[in-house]
Parts: sequence; structure tokens; C-alpha cells
Amino acid sequence: MAYEKALFDHTFQAAGDLSTKQFYAMKLDSAGKVTTCTGTTDKVIGILQNKPDADGKEAVIRMAGISKVNSDAALAIADAIGTSADGQLATYAQGTDTTKYNVGVVLVASAAAGGLAVAAINCLSQLRLS
Repeated sequence: MAYEKALFDHTFQAAGDLSTKQFYAMKLDSAGKVTTCTGTTDKVIGILQNKPDADGKEAVIRMAGISKVNSDAALAIADAIGTSADGQLATYAQGTDTTKYNVGVVLVASAAAGGLAVAAINCLSQLRLS
């Protein structure tokens, strides 16, 4: 069962068409607009909640709370997660992925890549997985 609970959502301008990136990890660009994460060491600002279809459109970003997340591979309950190189969420191993940022923990699993999981996320105070 997929569910969500917003604790802190914020609206930014989209840096281009993000209509296919709903529930992906987002980062800020140099202009302060949101764009899809493109590296596993990116600092995630939050999870995109809507589907802005052009540059400058409103992008609702969940920075803290419970959110659906698009998975890079199967995600299991209690997995620590962060961004993959394409903005989907991936499992990170404590102690081995020390250059990556943990943004949450999986509450409802996903079975495969491209599936939707549910995660408790906190992008306001990210920590490296040491």
C-alpha cells in the first residue's frame, strides 16, 4: 500500500521539463531551480511530488515526511536510501558508501527498478553514510 504524509513541502521553479521525474530525487542548480540528481554523491534537496512540464513551472518538493519514491532497483523495508546516478532512489550500505548522502529509510518495499516504494525522508539534514 502506497501512502504519503507531508511534513515539509516547498515549491521551487523547475529547471526544464520534469514531467517524467515524479518521485525522483532532486537537487538545486546554480540558479536555485530544481533539477534531477545526476550523481550518487549529489546533495538531494527533496523528492519531486508533481509533474512540471516546462522550465520555470512550479515543482513541489517534499523535503521531509513520507513520500513515494521511484526505485533504481528493488528496495526492501528498512533499507537506507539515497540517489542513484539518474535520480531514482537506491539502497546504500552503512559504512561502505561514505561519499553518499542518506536521505531516508524505506517503509514499503518495491519489487523492481522503476517501481514505487514509500520512504520516510529527511533532506533537511543529510548525513554521509559513515
